[in-house]
Amino acid sequence: MTKMSKVFQHSLRVIYGDTDMMGVVYYANYLRYFEAARTEVLREQGLSYVDFEKSGHAMPVAEANVRYHASATYDDLLHVETRIDKIGGSSIVLSYRISRDSDKVELCTGMTRHACVDQSGKVVKWPHWFKEKLNGS
Repeated sequence: MTKMSKVFQHSLRVIYGDTDMMGVVYYANYLRYFEAARTEVLREQGLSYVDFEKSGHAMPVAEANVRYHASATYDDLLHVETRIDKIGGSSIVLSYRISRDSDKVELCTGMTRHACVDQSGKVVKWPHWFKEKLNGS
């Protein structure tokens, strides 16, 4: 199992459709923000999720956790810090920290665990080329 310490940065702005009737970001949207950041982590490592799927693999979420600390509202600029915590033979764990740009308040923290599966949904080892790039090789 490999552990990494590099922190990846991704920024996004809250759109009106992400908010609820109280004017705050709907709680489930933070998982979408995690996904957007995760996609950018792959891109920064020279990987494309589209190419990963074309190779006959997928990376479904097996576990997710979010701890909410404060609320974001419409038009807030958010920063998502993402870290690859562990890369196993057929799984990966990422952690996230979302903060608001204007006051640097931590809005939420969380993690996702993903499995590597083939087209039939069977858990398999990471393709060699994919794991090498995840490790920053």
